[in-house]
Amino acid sequence: MKLTVLFTLLLIISLAKYVILVKSMPINSKNIELSNLTREKVIRDPVHNYIHIRQKVIKDLIDTPEFQRLRRIKQLGTTSFTFPGAEHSRFTHSLGVFEITQTICDNFQQNYKSVTPGDGLWDDDNRLVALCAALLHDVGHGAFSHIFEDIFHTDHEKITTQIITDKSTQINSILSEIDPQFPEEVASIITHTHPNKQIVQMISSQIDADRMDYLLRDAYFTGTNYGLFDLTRILRVMLPYKDGIAFLSNGMHAVEDYIVSRFQMYQQVYFHAASRGMEAVLTLLLRRSRDLYRNNELGKEYSPRLLIPFFEEDYTLQDYLNLDDQVISTYLIYWRKHPDPILRDLVNRFLDRSPLKSVQYHEGEDDLIQKLTELIQEAGYDPKYFTLKNFSKDLPYDAYNPNAENPQTQIEIMLPNGVMTELSKQSPLVKAITGKFQIDQRFFFPREFTRYDEFMLKSNLENTRKKSIYNEFQKILESF
Repeated sequence: MKLTVLFTLLLIISLAKYVILVKSMPINSKNIELSNLTREKVIRDPVHNYIHIRQKVIKDLIDTPEFQRLRRIKQLGTTSFTFPGAEHSRFTHSLGVFEITQTICDNFQQNYKSVTPGDGLWDDDNRLVALCAALLHDVGHGAFSHIFEDIFHTDHEKITTQIITDKSTQINSILSEIDPQFPEEVASIITHTHPNKQIVQMISSQIDADRMDYLLRDAYFTGTNYGLFDLTRILRVMLPYKDGIAFLSNGMHAVEDYIVSRFQMYQQVYFHAASRGMEAVLTLLLRRSRDLYRNNELGKEYSPRLLIPFFEEDYTLQDYLNLDDQVISTYLIYWRKHPDPILRDLVNRFLDRSPLKSVQYHEGEDDLIQKLTELIQEAGYDPKYFTLKNFSKDLPYDAYNPNAENPQTQIEIMLPNGVMTELSKQSPLVKAITGKFQIDQRFFFPREFTRYDEFMLKSNLENTRKKSIYNEFQKILESF
């Protein structure tokens, strides 16, 4: 009896010591070992060969409905209408960002492990929060991504943080099992407010896991070579320091190559006129459907139940998660036979790949755009639904400017003597494009205005006036 009591007391003391020990451990180190899978799982990937899943929490997050939804959202929206292979999803991209981040953590732990607190090296207690943030960084993207944001004024980064922190989501439930404060910590990386700059820069900076994966993945699936660069070398020369992440000077040319690759991908793929012409069609048809609904002209038979909360600008998080590319595409099939001729026309243009044509214009040419708009209206087209001005820009690289509206985290190069210097000070190639925006400002209009036979067939005006409008339109186009 006495032995039993003694054994019970020893057991209680041991459990108490364990609880105290666990509570005293940092959030992440406490749970990395506890959450490791007994056997690593792998996912085949054409870009990284394998995605390695080692933590149970990562597997559980991948299996959530919120993350699985990303399978149904294309990474490049309408780009597959121009580059047919670009059918890859936000799901595969998110896995790729996770894998690159995991490789960075492995490298830092192997070569730059922290010895004393505050030494600026890598503390592997931060691994789990970095991996979760990498995996979930795009979980808030909407149907057709940026197009949906433009027409319905949503913000995928804000919704990402909401999905992570809202107690109604399975993602939040899984993260909260790590620690009740863990969802907020993961979200702070997305919002760039996490105190550890190394983790923030891994996921979001001018050379981060996100950009490196989408450049390689987009290049692979579009069948282009513009976005290719030496990922292995870049990760090899990456190192942590007290203010973030830097790169060894002997790997600077790999970083240069990455900057140039990004520059070229925007010129040749992301700014492609035909892809943006399809984006314009989708934008205009969603605008038309929303206006019809608000005027009670859409009709019950064609009512898009899952879109109505957005038409009414009163949607919940679950309303947002109910939408994906496939849902929108299904409504478009129904609208092919809608009695409204404008909606029907725009839907057919989108589904049958008839992108709007465009002209690139610059400051001081607004009067020419106005003349084109007037001719389009005279030909019987409502400019609100058949024309669109679109402004796209990208900054390939910029040095840090504290006075800028959105100051960039500059790329730091560590010289052999340990001194840090900004990339463009060491690279004449990067210096040539530093701070220079790539700007592509376009005016979109129906393609028949550049195809005589098609225009003559579609317009309801008498032939003489049709020819006059068409010829005048071509003369103005030549003025740009």
